[in-house]
Amino acid sequence: MPSKLSIANSSAAVDWIVSNGYVEYDRALAVMARRTMAIREGRAKELVWLLEHPPLYTAGTGAKEQDLLNPRSLPVYHTNRGGQFTYHGPGQRVVYIMLDLETRGRDIRGLITLLEKWLIETLAEFNVVGETRHDRVGIWIRRPSKGEAVEDKIAAIGLRVSRWVTSHGIALNVDPDLSQFDGIVPCGIRDHGVTSLAGLGLPVTLYDVDVALRRSFQQIFGPTRLIESDGLDI
Repeated sequence: MPSKLSIANSSAAVDWIVSNGYVEYDRALAVMARRTMAIREGRAKELVWLLEHPPLYTAGTGAKEQDLLNPRSLPVYHTNRGGQFTYHGPGQRVVYIMLDLETRGRDIRGLITLLEKWLIETLAEFNVVGETRHDRVGIWIRRPSKGEAVEDKIAAIGLRVSRWVTSHGIALNVDPDLSQFDGIVPCGIRDHGVTSLAGLGLPVTLYDVDVALRRSFQQIFGPTRLIESDGLDI
């Protein structure tokens, strides 16, 4: 079995694709299903896919129906990723991660730790201090509010691993409509809010975030190869 340390040290370049415009959720699921099968069978390279979705809610395998507060406001997709309810929409960078843990090392917890590190290092490029919490999934920031420090979630992680190939991934709030999170209890957490880079007063574009994400990914996971989105047909 490969060493667990190999998760972050692949010598083969990972395909890196950025889709323009909104990608429908059903299409994203179909692409991930095809690509992960091809990776598993050795017919395609690992892939990191950056995109935006139109406004929608997704429910992971741990979602509770009572956490969907406004079920008629947006389309709701039940999916096989881990986690609970979350919102996707314009201004949020969604990143689907298709990595082969058979070759990188069968260490799911280690992978999640590296995904957290990836997000934290990306945020650091904008002088934002991202943190993890042992009892709350995702990446959190602390900010002052009315003389007190509050914690808000700025990035989510929801992963699926099937026969040691990953799918789904992360979502980083750049400048989404944060009011859409009011229709759910995000990730089942009621006592904390949600924020974004724009909500922190940072005029950051999706392109800025994409550059930072790629740079940080390569430092942690290894080289990438930028290709056109028609490579998704594999």
